[in-house]
Amino acid sequence: QVQLVESGGGLVQAGDSLRLSCAASGRAFSTYTMAWFRQAPGTEREFVAAISRNGGSTYYAISAKGRFTISRDNAKNSVYLQMNSLKPEDTAVYYCAANSRVLEVTRLREYGYWGQGTQVTVSS
Repeated sequence: QVQLVESGGGLVQAGDSLRLSCAASGRAFSTYTMAWFRQAPGTEREFVAAISRNGGSTYYAISAKGRFTISRDNAKNSVYLQMNSLKPEDTAVYYCAANSRVLEVTRLREYGYWGQGTQVTVSS
């Protein structure tokens, strides 16, 4: 069992940067694959980025590649999403997700644990 709490969202202008954080409670954080998804109004929740248990492998949606960086600190039970060169189309609620066994990191249903989300708004 793990509980996830996101933070770091806010209102920024296009071209700005934000760093989202996700703090996990519970034991064995290092055994969870972690991911970020986002959901804009009227759309389905979509994959943004994922990171393997030891941080050795990272995965990105095409929209995030080159601008976003996912990282984790297992000693702090935390995962991060550094977002640079933000665009208005990045506006969404960003969710942290976790699961101990993930076969396809981009698939929403693979993740059993979710945070409450943090709002990111990018103005043009």
